[in-house]
Parts: sequence; C-alpha cells; structure tokens
Amino acid sequence: MKFLYSDTQDYVDPGYDFLNDRSSPGRERYWSDVYAHEFMDPAPYDGLLVSMSAVRQATGVAASKVRYSTREEQRLLRDGARQFLRYGGPRFKDAMLLGDCGAFAYVEHPVPAYAPEEVVEFYTEAGFTHGISPDHIIFDCDLANPSERAVDAAIRQRFAITLANAEVFLGLVKREGMPFEPLGPVQGWSPKSMAEAAHRLERMGYRYLAIGGLVPLKVDAIKAVLTAIRERIRPETDIHLLGFAKADSIQEFTGFGITSFDSTSPLIRAFKDEKANYYSEGSDGRLEYYTAIRIPQATENARLMQGIKRGQFSAEDLLRRERRALHEVRAYDRGASSAEATLDAVMDYHQFLLRGDGTGAAQQDKALHKTAALVQRTLEHKPWKDCDCAVCRDIGVEVIIFRSSNRNKRRGMHNLGVYHRHLSKTIKEAA
Repeated sequence: MKFLYSDTQDYVDPGYDFLNDRSSPGRERYWSDVYAHEFMDPAPYDGLLVSMSAVRQATGVAASKVRYSTREEQRLLRDGARQFLRYGGPRFKDAMLLGDCGAFAYVEHPVPAYAPEEVVEFYTEAGFTHGISPDHIIFDCDLANPSERAVDAAIRQRFAITLANAEVFLGLVKREGMPFEPLGPVQGWSPKSMAEAAHRLERMGYRYLAIGGLVPLKVDAIKAVLTAIRERIRPETDIHLLGFAKADSIQEFTGFGITSFDSTSPLIRAFKDEKANYYSEGSDGRLEYYTAIRIPQATENARLMQGIKRGQFSAEDLLRRERRALHEVRAYDRGASSAEATLDAVMDYHQFLLRGDGTGAAQQDKALHKTAALVQRTLEHKPWKDCDCAVCRDIGVEVIIFRSSNRNKRRGMHNLGVYHRHLSKTIKEAA
C-alpha cells in the first residue's frame, strides 16, 4: 500500500535562523528551499499527487489555496513534474507521480472545469506516471442505498458526467499510446451506486480505480463503500483512495486490497489541529499525539495585533512575555529550567490569545486550563528528545514550538516521517 502526499508547495528554508526568526541570507522562495523528500532520508512518502486545479486555474473557478504562478506552471510543463518537484534521480525514479483534476476547486459548478482532452494533454506534458480522469464530486453517501430515481437530478448528473468523462479519457489515453496509467474515478451517492460505478469503469477497461467523495465520511461509511466495491470488481483491480482523511485509522483498511491513497493530514495537523500537532510512535504500536507549544510572534499574530490596536494589550508587555516563554522552553530543553517554570511562562503569554475574544472570563479560564494540561504533558514527555528524524535532529526543541511557518512545516514533515513508518509496520503486521 503506497502513501502519496498531495503537493501543497510545502517546502522550507534549510538555513532558517530560529533564534532570530529570519530567513537565510539571500533566500529565494522555492529555489533555496527544500521539499520533505529532499530534507528527509528516507523520504516520508511513496509518491506525490499534484492537482491540476492548483497548477492551472480554470475560467470562472476560484483560485486554489495552493496556487502555482504562471511561470511555475510553464516550468512544470517544460521540465516535467518530476524535475520541477525535484523528485527524480536514482532515489525516486520509480516513485509514483499521480495527477488529478482537484475537483474540490470546481465543486460548485455544474460541470468539471477541465475537459478530458485538456487533462490528458496536461498529464502527458507534465510526465505523470498515473493520471485520474476528470470527475465531479458527490458528497452524499446514503448507507440505505436509495435507488437512482430517489436521488436529486443534480447528483445523477454528476454520476453520469464522471462516467462519460472516464470513457472519453480512456479512449484518448489509449490513442496516445498509454503515456501514463489511467485511473477511473468512482463517484456515487451510496455504497451500491459507487460499486456500480466501479463495475462500469472496470468494464470500460480500467484496472486502477480512484475512489472519491470520501473526505466527509466516517470510518464505518468508508468501509461500507469499499466492501460494496470489492464485491463488484475483480480482486486484481487496484484501488486508490482520494483525499483519505482517515489515514490515522489505516490499520482498519488493510483487508480491502488498497493499492494506494493520498493524504495531507499528517502535515496539515501540525499547524491546523487544536491539540494533535506532533506525531509520535507509541509503545503499543499506535500513533500518539502531542500538542505543540504555542508561542506566536507578538507583533505578527493577528489576534494579538488586534488587541494592541484596540489598546487592550501593550506591545512592550507582550514582547517581554513572548521572550520569557521562548527562553524558558529552550532552557528546559537544556535542563536549565523546570517543567513548572516553563509551563508558567508559556501560559502567562498564551492567555493573551484568549483574553478579549468575547467568550467571557469563565470560558476563557476553562480553555486555558485545558491547554495547560496538554502543554504540561508535552513538556513532561519531551517527545522531540526521543525522535531521530532529520527534523528533530536538526532543530531540536524548535520543532515543538508552534510559531513560524518554517517551524510548523518542519513539524509537519516530521509527522509525515512518523506516519510513513507507522504505515510500513501496519502493512507488515497485516501481511
């Protein structure tokens, strides 16, 4: 089972100055930076997925959060995705490079933003090893399996569009001499309808299916979908799970014959999750999570700056508390401070992230108490001390500080590495 990371332009400055929070002298975005697969050895994933919607903005479609510039798009197509992503050479020559359309970008539109002809051309020019036909997302998944006549006409239309595109797409790929392996996208409003879609795609000639619409589904619903699909297709037909948000529960899916899946979850959680920011391998073989220690930059954090502008906070006072919190965390890492003193300094500063938010003192105190308990656990366990990944070896305690993009993305890269090892162990145990 291969784990693919969805490209979100998450590279870091290898020479970043953490003590002064400065980029390295002369740093140029992308050119000076490194991807996770360059920074870490072994690479923390088995392949990369690139969404067409991130590279090429379609007419009438809102820009993707991950947006390539025109120059970057031209360079990717001129040099090829593997060279652009610096994912070539002996280390990665056999690694999977999957293209998809990024259907989330045009989910509100009546039809996909890209025609099959445009997609085939894009995948071919960029040199992808695999490519998914342009689909149209169906988010509804009714486990009661309603009939086609019982669902909304717009849903039926998305189902039909996805299959019609897949047939045209496959014909074009064959005509081009199969420059990449095509994947047929499965969309549906229920396990039974998705199984029917998978069956039709297989009859068209697809031997690799990409299961879509899984992002909002819970574990049991995804299992129901996979069970239904496996009952309708050949055992040897490959399955890819698109945007698999339940990646941390991968041990529950080893019996479905999954060939690959993509997820950004381990990296994204490093800076978007409220408490599970740092991954660790637990003694019981399961993933364990820790809360990063939030010490934002006083004069750059949006909430703190609003408080300063409104006259609620003093900039000088915040800067003093910020410096104290950073000093204590670093001193604690060296053994020169206690967990109690460090927690006190961190929470003394952290309180200003909540004060003045309008929720009331009682609710704020409750939130601070919960955060303090999570931070205390992080300080007591010191998980960064036990990790020998390239990130933790390189920057030490800075990895656990929730602060700048260069720290947060590095923590995300660490998470990817931990998750990749966890996946490998899970697969071996299931074999």
